[in-house]
Amino acid sequence: MILIADSGSTKTDWRILDESKVVGQTQTVGFNPYYQDANSIANELTINLLPLCKNKINQVFYYGTGVTNDEKAGVIKEAILKVFPTCSKIEAFSDVVGAARAACGREAGIVCILGTGSNSIYFDGEKTGFQVPPLGFWLGDEGSGGHLGKSLILSYLHKEMPLEIRAKFEEKYGVMDRLTVLENAYHKPFPNRYFASFSRFLFDNLDNVFCYDLVKKCFFEFFEKYILKYPMCHNVSINFVGSVAFYYKDLLAEVAYSQGISIGLVLEAPIGGLVKYHLN
Repeated sequence: MILIADSGSTKTDWRILDESKVVGQTQTVGFNPYYQDANSIANELTINLLPLCKNKINQVFYYGTGVTNDEKAGVIKEAILKVFPTCSKIEAFSDVVGAARAACGREAGIVCILGTGSNSIYFDGEKTGFQVPPLGFWLGDEGSGGHLGKSLILSYLHKEMPLEIRAKFEEKYGVMDRLTVLENAYHKPFPNRYFASFSRFLFDNLDNVFCYDLVKKCFFEFFEKYILKYPMCHNVSINFVGSVAFYYKDLLAEVAYSQGISIGLVLEAPIGGLVKYHLN
């Protein structure tokens, strides 16, 4: 049996495959080896994944955020081996490799992730190649849910929101206290999840000019800092994976068009494409 995982900062999709089809699936919290060790990840998997795996798991293909080098991949592999000690093959890849395989299959293209975080890479159909490297939540993640939410919160704290949007915001979240925001930003785990949770407010109020322009500005930053630096960006399709890309796809396409960029697939999640990739 083969186990496939697609893990973002917020959630992880799991699929169990036999030789020809999906025989099981579930969802757990997201994992990030920058913030979690092997034991904490293994504990979560033991409780919420292992009971679903009735047959022996022989291979695991894990694609996830934070898997940026061999050390971080090792954290994931160690955690999985603790849960499935007889597994003969465990591979851990960056989430952007998963996005590339899901969206491009075995064709060339640029693949972008716009979910809780953001990322991009060129995929030649077999392996990932040229990349404008991401810088993580505090130094980058432009265009992501975390970036959208952080931009919204900053506009609130800086008193830049129009009064009608501020009233809607406080009706939904209460009066936002600066110290509460700082506590979540600097002292609690997963600040990107915290800020990304506010991006839904922007989507629900996208008909408001302020919210529309804020999202559009974030997407422009993503294209300017990343996509337009790819030498081949005007010659290949640009594919997107992630909830932010999926739900804001019309606005994303508008920004792309203004930059002379052609958008290919926009997938809410890569897990379906990864299943197809590993079954073929």
